[in-house]
Amino acid sequence: MDVRTAAEQTPTDRNRHVDLLRASAITVVVIGHWLAAVVIVDNGVDGQNALSYLSWSHPVTWILQVMPLFFLVGGFSNGMSLTSHYQRGGDNAGWLLSRSARLLRPATTFLVLLAAFGTTARLLGADPSDVALAVWAASIPLWFLAAYSALVFLAPFLYAAHRRFGLGFPAAVAVVVLVLDVARLQFDVPLVGGANYLLVWLVFHQIGFAWQDGTITVRPAALAASAVAGLALLIALTSIGPYPVSMVGVPGEDLQNTAPPTFALVVLGLTQAAVALLLERPANRFLQRRGPWTAVVAVNAVVLTMFLWHMGAAVVSAVALYPTGIMPEPAVGSGEWLLLRLPWVVFCAAVLTVFIVLFARIEAKTTGTSKGRAVGRGEVVSGLRLPGWAWQAMTGLGIAGVLGGLLIVANSGRSDEHVTGLAPLALVAYLTGAGLLRLARYRHTTTSHPGDR
Repeated sequence: MDVRTAAEQTPTDRNRHVDLLRASAITVVVIGHWLAAVVIVDNGVDGQNALSYLSWSHPVTWILQVMPLFFLVGGFSNGMSLTSHYQRGGDNAGWLLSRSARLLRPATTFLVLLAAFGTTARLLGADPSDVALAVWAASIPLWFLAAYSALVFLAPFLYAAHRRFGLGFPAAVAVVVLVLDVARLQFDVPLVGGANYLLVWLVFHQIGFAWQDGTITVRPAALAASAVAGLALLIALTSIGPYPVSMVGVPGEDLQNTAPPTFALVVLGLTQAAVALLLERPANRFLQRRGPWTAVVAVNAVVLTMFLWHMGAAVVSAVALYPTGIMPEPAVGSGEWLLLRLPWVVFCAAVLTVFIVLFARIEAKTTGTSKGRAVGRGEVVSGLRLPGWAWQAMTGLGIAGVLGGLLIVANSGRSDEHVTGLAPLALVAYLTGAGLLRLARYRHTTTSHPGDR
């Protein structure tokens, strides 16, 4: 089905604002990463972050840091999907296997091709340090995929927690985030901040559940007051309190709001969520128009492909423009540098478009198989005579392998020790996990009863 047909066939009761938020957030992330990229050519190509040079831009990150909105929309979408799945008589295993496929097929393609690029470049004699930098930069989006995949795999249990505790659950988690910040920043308790890599995003995921099922009602006055209060608290936390102004990591700073995520980032996300809910009704009215809605559908059709490949597009653009001298290197922050951001973004967008043309079909194929239909040669798997617990163990090990592999990639710096540019353990863990989940998915789709489909 093409984009125009999909847009025309959209049900009238669909909350189109959710799709707009997703499309807008991915666009902000992609362009924001490109704008912040500083390419330096000096005995090789190196990369830096413009935020390290431009302190005046740090308050702008309050708008550009849109990851809370991603997880808010993720919770809304997962809640809608789980509700529909349970109403059809489906089980948790079926939902997990189907939902994970939508993430893992595009991600597996990305990882395999990235590893192939690193290996090929090394074999052709490229400098190992340059290859390591290129692979590391291209793999930056995987940190988000690691956190989001974890919440997807936990979604059935988080959904049950929402049904039982409602908004009390994310409120309690937000308090835990604050307590962990106090323990880390005031009492130097080691390691505790690591939990916030999941807990902060969980807050917004649960709010997404509440938005989807109507637990949160849209009351403009209350939402406006919440947004103003959140902004005031955020100003206090970053001026009087200990948190830095930038809501995006600034290399070299001792304290950052993203590594690990902090309570200040929770406050920013809650403020953004209030604004997003406040705009729901006017946005849905606006998106009844064919043109704007078709554009939103087009972006959402390739949203994961855009996200996975946008830093790869920046790497290709950097290699094509800077060592060749096509793009000059004025001082960061100068008028000339700011003006050159426009052709730089345009070139990156052109390269990303090529990647989308090449790989978006994988994402489209995944979306088409999301309702439980068997994919591949499921009849081969159905012939495997394994007890039920063995298939459950296979699913669990698959999830652990995928998450473990993504976490290793997300937490690994650049290293020229690895032939592919990626840690071998990460590749082995991820591909083994993805393979086990694929095997379990075949078995589930060939043996499940109609209600699971």
